[in-house]
Amino acid sequence: MRKRYIISAFVLSLSLLSCKKEETAAAPTVMPYKVVAVEASNTTLLAEYPASLEGITDIDIRAKVDGYIEKIYVQEGEQVKKGQLLFKLETQTANQEASASKANITAAQVEVNRLKPLVDRNIISDVQLATAKANLASAKSMYQGILAKINYASIKSPVNGIVGSLPLRIGSYVSSQTAEPLTRISDVSTVFAYFSINEKQQLDIMMNAKGKSFQDKVDNMPAVNLVLSNGQVYEQKGKIQTFSGQANMQTGSFNVRASFPNANKLLRSGGSGVVQIPTDLEDVIIIPQNATLEMQDKRIALIVDKDSKVKAVPIVVRPIPGGRFYVVDSGLNVNDKVLIEGVGIVAEGTQIKPEVVDYKATINPTTK
Repeated sequence: MRKRYIISAFVLSLSLLSCKKEETAAAPTVMPYKVVAVEASNTTLLAEYPASLEGITDIDIRAKVDGYIEKIYVQEGEQVKKGQLLFKLETQTANQEASASKANITAAQVEVNRLKPLVDRNIISDVQLATAKANLASAKSMYQGILAKINYASIKSPVNGIVGSLPLRIGSYVSSQTAEPLTRISDVSTVFAYFSINEKQQLDIMMNAKGKSFQDKVDNMPAVNLVLSNGQVYEQKGKIQTFSGQANMQTGSFNVRASFPNANKLLRSGGSGVVQIPTDLEDVIIIPQNATLEMQDKRIALIVDKDSKVKAVPIVVRPIPGGRFYVVDSGLNVNDKVLIEGVGIVAEGTQIKPEVVDYKATINPTTK
């Protein structure tokens, strides 16, 4: 009997040991993951708006008189001064008319000179002299009109600027009714960038701007950037000058104009770009974009609770230029521990071993 009891006790001990090993093997391993304890930081957001570029003045150059283009004095893209000769129209016919008109003036003057002494001696009526004087004035007026026509044939630049395209060539017939202009002169010493913003954006900008009146707010707005079509940021800062007085009834948007100095003439009328309007933010929460998930049209961050378990929270964010970080408008609080490693892999409710890393080092590229 004693032998059987010893064997039974031994078997029970082995069974208990086996169960303990199975429980140990089944227990999940707590993995370490990096987290940050978020803090309040400062940053600058850049709102971007597609824009079209125009010079201070863009003047279509047209012929005031009819004629064939006899001479073109400029090249496309050439910089010209106010009063510089651009085109010369053929004036042979006008010159002949001027010669004939000048002869008429001479004849009319002779007639006046002949009649004047006769009137003085009461030989003829002064009506004849008055008629002769009227004929002389008419001849002079006609001559001046022909001279103006000849002068108009020399087409000059009305402003300093840059010559646009030259669609017509020597020998082309032009008139004041010709649909296509001879060229366009653009004064691009300063370039205007025109863009549109919606009503909400306009209100956000104005409510955050300093100043009492609307114009004060416009005057106090920060300098803006211009991103060129090649992706490079233009070296000169610009200034917002005007907002349209009312919203477009069809689009609900406001037209805005910003000006950029253009001493080197890099910017040209008809170009395009993107205007960036900065907004300085203070005491906001910033997190890496790759520390978030998008689920069912919601942005999600993973935080670690007091039991070191992962919890998903919805957040509202705004992207910071550069595509690496978000400003969190709601959903997170200062000192929340946000998971920045294993996002998309670690499931909600998983217990982890949080490894806290330096917050400022994590978001350093965008802090001010």
